[in-house]
Amino acid sequence: MGLFGQKAKLQTAPPTVRVEKVVVPSKPSIKPRPSPVPSHSHSHGGVVRARPPPSKKLSPYSGASSSSRPKSISPYPSSSDEPRRLERKRKAAVTSTPRDSPAFGNDTDSDESDDGDPFRKRMRRGDHGRLLLDVDRKLRHKKAFGGDGVRKPYIIHAADIASRATKCPVIAGARDDEVAIEVQYPSCCARERYELVWQKDKIDAVKDILAIIECVAETYLTDADSKAFIDHNMSFKRQMERAVSEKYRDVSAFRAALDSYNTKLLALVENGTVAKNLDRIHHLPSSLVSLILTQVYDRTVAPKVEMLTKYDAGSDNVYGELLHPFVTRILVEQTKMTSNQVFVDLGSGVGNVVIQAALEIGCRSYGCEMMENACNLAEAQEREFRSRCMLWGVAPGRVHLERGDFRTNSKILEKLKEADVVLVNNKAFTSTLNDSLINMFLDLKKGCKIISLKSFVHDNKTAINDVATSIFDVEHFRYHENWVSWTGSDGEYYISTRK
Repeated sequence: MGLFGQKAKLQTAPPTVRVEKVVVPSKPSIKPRPSPVPSHSHSHGGVVRARPPPSKKLSPYSGASSSSRPKSISPYPSSSDEPRRLERKRKAAVTSTPRDSPAFGNDTDSDESDDGDPFRKRMRRGDHGRLLLDVDRKLRHKKAFGGDGVRKPYIIHAADIASRATKCPVIAGARDDEVAIEVQYPSCCARERYELVWQKDKIDAVKDILAIIECVAETYLTDADSKAFIDHNMSFKRQMERAVSEKYRDVSAFRAALDSYNTKLLALVENGTVAKNLDRIHHLPSSLVSLILTQVYDRTVAPKVEMLTKYDAGSDNVYGELLHPFVTRILVEQTKMTSNQVFVDLGSGVGNVVIQAALEIGCRSYGCEMMENACNLAEAQEREFRSRCMLWGVAPGRVHLERGDFRTNSKILEKLKEADVVLVNNKAFTSTLNDSLINMFLDLKKGCKIISLKSFVHDNKTAINDVATSIFDVEHFRYHENWVSWTGSDGEYYISTRK
């Protein structure tokens, strides 16, 4: 055929093929090297696609994700729908967080080095983002394994938040004696109590349990052991999904599968398998980090989130959150923090980033907040965080929360001199406060990185700007949409490195 489907007027001769034998010298095999993380200096981070939310009734759940977020309040309300914005952003952050963002190996490692260790090879396959191996990070919580008897951390049980006692309706098909259930975690700790109830803006027991099973199998178990937990055909998770589907609605089958899961996991804990596997790894996948943080938030902040609406508009005392994927991006992928470093959050709100740094990095993590309600919620989160980390069998870094003005708090001023990374969400700070921060940053050590949502270096010809220009090298980035609580749009942020 000719161009545009016309018949060709000339017929070409059939092609002839000439065959020649060529000897190609063999080359020595070269082990592949993982590709470095691409720079995102002038673009968004990796595209994050949030899955559609699951049905709000007893139905199959297609994947592991954290419990739904109760209504939350935007830090910058401007319309009647702002109180729902934080809920949407947090939900998108949880469902869209890429699994295993930090990696186990550095850029010189290859799978060949793990031939004798199928657990570490399996974990390596899903890793992205971190190029360095933090061999100093020890994940196993010493109090969560071994010893005599069952540990009983003081957690807020899911049943304390969502239950018949809190006026939540029982799920369809459940008898009164089938509502109360318990869930085993990968440790020697007592099980968490749930009830098979459902109500909007409360903890979804079925969804939460499926997410727990997924994270347990992917983080704590080998391929062989995980099949019984998450295999697509006959695993505990698959049996539960089938039992809660619209077609079956079999609460007894769900409970039977949960009992089998509890028994099997406890056996792996008691024979040392879980602790041994934890000793082999040096990071937590982002999916597990997000689930733990969401569990903590749902049990402490979410029931009292309306407290965060009480601030003076136009002042420095406003509230906004950086969501889990954004924090992972800046702490793991960009600043590449390690467990022997120090993180400081100036204006730490309810402590979300402070505890995420302690969990995901394992570093010493400090925060300072002056709004009383936010401080109270932050302390509640920190208590639940410590207990829930033991429940999951993981050891976080130390968390230190301070009350008051970070410009005059002696402990924060002292720790700033040791800080490796400082976060200041100065999106709504006044120019006076931002200028005060520049004077504080004169004491930072060389190489310390400051994450901010406004640049401290600008075009205004002022003395304080000349100081900022002289002490900082500034890089400009854009964060992805749905990465902050106050807007669904993308935006700017800056990393300033102390010269």
